[in-house]
Amino acid sequence: MGAEMNERTLNGHVEIDGAYFGGYVKPENRKEDRKDRRLAIHQTGKRRVVVVMRERSGRTLPFVFEREDESLPTIHQRIEPGTTVYADEAMCWDQLHARFAAKRVNHSLTFMDKGVCTNQAESYFSRLRRMEIGTHHHVSGRYLQSYAREAAWREDYRRVPNGTLYLIAAGAALGHPVSRAWKGYWQRAQQLD
Repeated sequence: MGAEMNERTLNGHVEIDGAYFGGYVKPENRKEDRKDRRLAIHQTGKRRVVVVMRERSGRTLPFVFEREDESLPTIHQRIEPGTTVYADEAMCWDQLHARFAAKRVNHSLTFMDKGVCTNQAESYFSRLRRMEIGTHHHVSGRYLQSYAREAAWREDYRRVPNGTLYLIAAGAALGHPVSRAWKGYWQRAQQLD
């Protein structure tokens, strides 16, 4: 499903946002035993940020990084010049103004301001979060890019009937060469034991 995104570039009106996934630390049962998971000493180091670039009424491109600011070179590669970019007020997005017509929304004040919003990107994160919590229950950082691409594919084809989705997915699987990332993944896990 994600192979169709390998060379994709976006244009027009593109929303950009990032959200952190993985590295969950289960809280203790008793309140006095709980640790503040926001502090670095209580984190696992496994959290990664998924940065999504999403055309309004168009296609979705997700990428995984350790921090949001690492995504800027990828954004410059994948978004065509002349594109209007919408983002929130995170400091890492300040550099977008140098290359694109960038419009920003301050989420601490409002979610939309005169047509400036990141609602399409938030819609994608909602789907990915529901996949993590409701379907997969655990998302490995090693495969987070694959999960993110699957969520993007599902978001892009959300209005297509299920029978057609089946035919598209089956055709893509049959036409794609053997995956180096997924071939034998269960065997590698057994070797580590």
